[in-house]
Amino acid sequence: MGLREGIFIYKNQSRLNMNTNEIDKLSLIKAHALFETGDIDRIEVGTIKGLCDIHRYLFEGLYDFAGKIRTLNIAKGNFRFANCMYLDVMIPIIEKMPETTFNEIIAKYVEMNIAHPFMEGNGRTMRIWLDMILKKRLGMVVDWQNVDKVLYLQAMERSPINDLELCTLLQQGLTDRVDDREVIFKGITQSYYYEGYEPE
Repeated sequence: MGLREGIFIYKNQSRLNMNTNEIDKLSLIKAHALFETGDIDRIEVGTIKGLCDIHRYLFEGLYDFAGKIRTLNIAKGNFRFANCMYLDVMIPIIEKMPETTFNEIIAKYVEMNIAHPFMEGNGRTMRIWLDMILKKRLGMVVDWQNVDKVLYLQAMERSPINDLELCTLLQQGLTDRVDDREVIFKGITQSYYYEGYEPE
């Protein structure tokens, strides 16, 4: 780990001494298995426990911190995520946020993104978590293959100030095909693409 301007930047060090691409490849296989096995149906919806369980499923054996709330500060580009000292206070508040409407669900998703509770793998984990909430509360999921990467990442970057752009973008991508294998698996692959991974 390196220290830059008082912020710890995690350098992708895995248990198996793999590079980021190798970790993403194995994690993507695990993400598909999460749905193929039906294990997704045993995960709590909208809770921090559920979020940690998803993260553990995707990254166990790949990162030592799989499923564990971070204890170091992190940044991405010029954006600093929530200070780790406050996560134990912030996360229960986020968990209790209402999730009865689409806008409430997106607001909860944005707040959890600001918290960024894990050292690595937050986006991939939280998009699955978001879809689980949308499915339970609204009978919808985001068809991620129809959400442009650049527009999504820009909207996420601006969402702490105003989430209207993100709400609009994701609302356009909503589908009621919640159990459609193509929507699920292409969506997972798209989620990894947002993070820079492209399957060979």
